[in-house]
Amino acid sequence: MQKTALLVGGSGQIGTASARGLLALGYRVTIAHRGTRPLPRDLVGEVEAVTLERGEPDALADAARGHDLVLDCIAFGPADAEPYARLVGELGSLVVISTASVYLGTNGTWMDIATGPDDFPLLAVPVTEQHPTVTDEREGYSTQKAALERALLGIDGLPVTVLRPGAIHGPESPALREWYFIKRALDDRRRVPLTDRGESRFATTATTVIAELVRLAGEHPGARVLNAADEPGPTALEIGQAVFAHLGHEAEFDLLPREAAGEVGVHPWAVPTPVVLSMQAAREELGYQPAGSHRSTIGPAIDWMLGEVADVDWRERFPALAERYGASGWFDYEAEDALLGG
Repeated sequence: MQKTALLVGGSGQIGTASARGLLALGYRVTIAHRGTRPLPRDLVGEVEAVTLERGEPDALADAARGHDLVLDCIAFGPADAEPYARLVGELGSLVVISTASVYLGTNGTWMDIATGPDDFPLLAVPVTEQHPTVTDEREGYSTQKAALERALLGIDGLPVTVLRPGAIHGPESPALREWYFIKRALDDRRRVPLTDRGESRFATTATTVIAELVRLAGEHPGARVLNAADEPGPTALEIGQAVFAHLGHEAEFDLLPREAAGEVGVHPWAVPTPVVLSMQAAREELGYQPAGSHRSTIGPAIDWMLGEVADVDWRERFPALAERYGASGWFDYEAEDALLGG
């Protein structure tokens, strides 16, 4: 009998990558979303698309009941676990996307509340799933995701795999941080400044990595939490090299100490202490094998983004990248030239 999968909030970067992987395995895939984002052309006619409001628990429970695999890409807080409490014994495997930002630093801080190098969370390198997570009850992305995890894992008998990705990249991404390098290649910048001498490491996660973990969790139901990250975890310099290699662009990297350049060279992965995720548990529990390094998986994301901005201002097409993630301040070429003598 053909297996079935429901992807909740499945029209985004994680859902579409997972849909492609599951279709290749012969699943009948349903993507449930609000109907505000069109599906990629290659999925039209291949998946069933239904309109669903994630905040309507009865509708969600009815839609999820009976599926072999359910992937929830948009569950946010503990209340979002409630519909699944009704489905114990009525679905094969549940996968829910969380975040690596739930980890609590040994200095008592977490990413949401960090204001600079002095209070950025200190984590083991690499950090494993046994590392403590945030238990603070104040509002915030990390605190709500951590509370969601606890609520899901507290449902007795629920076969839920919680995934903790880092900085996600892939086609359909609303915040492709690699734009820091892509735009410089498009603008033919031949000198590229990187703070922290390009050594910063903030775990990256290809959507293909998540899709592979979703597949494996569907085959091996259980209650667990797993990191989801590229292996090996690249440095900022390695990310830049990978982007330029794909684009055939040649540039010199100016590797600057943090204290020397002010805002020049501050890039999306410029964290003062490393955030590196261990994938050992995924290997042991699911038999996971690396789905590819950042360098080997970033190409499709770059090509997709170039297509998206071919005829439109990038700030209009990706407002979250420009505003929420601060990309509008990444390209002060005048300040760079003044510092580097460009």
